Amino acid sequence: MMENSSDDEQESMITKPLLDDHDGFSGKGGFRTMPFVLANEAFAQVASHGLQPDMILYLTREYHLNMATGSNIIFLWSAATNFVPLLGAIVADSFLGRFRTILFGCVISLLGMALLWLTAMIPQAKPPPCHESNKICSSATSFQLFLLCSCFGLTSIGFGGITSSSLAFGADQLQKAGGHNNGRALESYFSWKRHMELSTESSKLLCHHHRGPSICLPCEKLRFSNKACIIIDPEKDLTTDGKAADPWSLCTVNQVEALKSILRVIPLWSTGMIMSVTSSQGSFSVLQAKSLNRKFGPNFEMPAGSCSMFAIAGAVLWIPFYLQIILPVASRILGRPVHLSTRKRMGIGIALSFIGMIVAATVEVKRRSLAIREGYSDDSDAVVDMSLLWLLPQSFLIGAGVTANIVAQNEFYYSEFPRSMSSISSTLSLLGISAANLVSSFLMNAVDKLSKLGGKESWISTDINKGHYDYYYWVLAGLSVLNMIYFLICSKAYGPSKEDEKETTFHEEDN
Repeated sequence: MMENSSDDEQESMITKPLLDDHDGFSGKGGFRTMPFVLANEAFAQVASHGLQPDMILYLTREYHLNMATGSNIIFLWSAATNFVPLLGAIVADSFLGRFRTILFGCVISLLGMALLWLTAMIPQAKPPPCHESNKICSSATSFQLFLLCSCFGLTSIGFGGITSSSLAFGADQLQKAGGHNNGRALESYFSWKRHMELSTESSKLLCHHHRGPSICLPCEKLRFSNKACIIIDPEKDLTTDGKAADPWSLCTVNQVEALKSILRVIPLWSTGMIMSVTSSQGSFSVLQAKSLNRKFGPNFEMPAGSCSMFAIAGAVLWIPFYLQIILPVASRILGRPVHLSTRKRMGIGIALSFIGMIVAATVEVKRRSLAIREGYSDDSDAVVDMSLLWLLPQSFLIGAGVTANIVAQNEFYYSEFPRSMSSISSTLSLLGISAANLVSSFLMNAVDKLSKLGGKESWISTDINKGHYDYYYWVLAGLSVLNMIYFLICSKAYGPSKEDEKETTFHEEDN
């Protein structure tokens, strides 16, 4: 009886799905959870990224910070917001599970939003208003700035908990509902993803993996790292149950392949990071919008911070435009189904972002010259006779470019990384945005200091009419050109991806 019981228990341990046991909700999930997953992610985006465009006005008006200082705070906040999901992904994959990580993020995010609301409601939480007579403004105290930054920190942690696991958690629910047998379900959920099967290779080399020594071979790419899983002396390198005697000196094949996946995508990942530098300049667009005519009809004036909706509209419209117009038209012209690879779409995103920066610089030249011609060179609060809709083209192009690139990045990482790294793959693009905000802060400070040499007015002056935001945009446009060249080099050096190999196999079988 004892032996039978032991055999039954061992069989149960083998057949029980590890992910369901880890998350602890094996009897739940499926399609019915998708509205809640998507709604929760949407509210998290509004609570975090939805605040950032307006925050520059809140910092300059209520906390009396200058443009450079306020932008630095927003850049650092955005960097933290996009970096924490990587930590959340590690916690979700290794410890808590995705559901509990999302739940923790919701609670912390709510706490951060509540404290931020209190800074607006409690007069003592921010500096007093400026004196109307002499325009003298009191600076914020250390405690007031600490309270403000604490709100930003809590919202970043909460956003990281939610975003790190929502994408992979939603994919898990579709797979529970039969997503493995219905590739279109996963593709619709990601809006861009195809569910790809990872292939394995074998040869006559003794290597270590999670079930002990076996005849297998890591891939030949980055082969210098293969020695980490090669068993030289089985008696010394392995224990009696086939495990590594020293896990720090002998890795499994899966661990080596996971490291290779990360190392190989870093150059392409960095191109997306550089592109995000040009798209993270929302604070400048808000100040531009404040100086433009925002009236639509006799009774409605659009808030300056709401101009960010133009970029959001471009981002939202890009996916159906690509799926419903670009691909069908191209397929009809060529007479065969057309599919753009992930790297081609990443390149399209970088190109759209570059065009957006050229348009932004051109529009700012027109706005500034008009403000000076109307006599507003010393009045940053004046509204020039120029419609807010002039910001529409640049916002659409940048929003569409970011979406095309980020969507393709996520699909690329998801297909190239092992299944065990799905949460990390879904947050890698956010890590790029985080790094981009740090680079943006450094670049803005450098431009600010260099342009002020000789006692000149800074290009990014708080007084938008005295500054030269157009020069700053041209610098970003030049950076975008260099990034496009760098992307082409990195894409060629990467070689064929798993997506390319699968497409080749598909066409060979079709022929």
